Amino acid sequence: MKHFALIYHGVPDYFQRRAPLREAHLARAREAHRRGELLMAGALESPPGSLLVFRCEDEQTAREFAAADPYVTGNIVERWTVQPWTVVIGGD
Repeated sequence: MKHFALIYHGVPDYFQRRAPLREAHLARAREAHRRGELLMAGALESPPGSLLVFRCEDEQTAREFAAADPYVTGNIVERWTVQPWTVVIGGD
């Protein structure tokens, strides 16, 4: 399995606007975690956004997660990227 970093670049008032979307976003993230696809996720403070680390065969899993994520569809993410991530220390 490979690792991929999904990086959200949030709007300037990201933290204020995420409240109504947060539970739906977290439910989606918890389900991906239960499936073993999402290893960890959390907020980035400055600039505002999020980092989600996936373990999967290809980046499509992370891309599909982002495309349907309430944070993205709710327009609090200005842009997002998926980057292959090579684990050097840690891992499974």
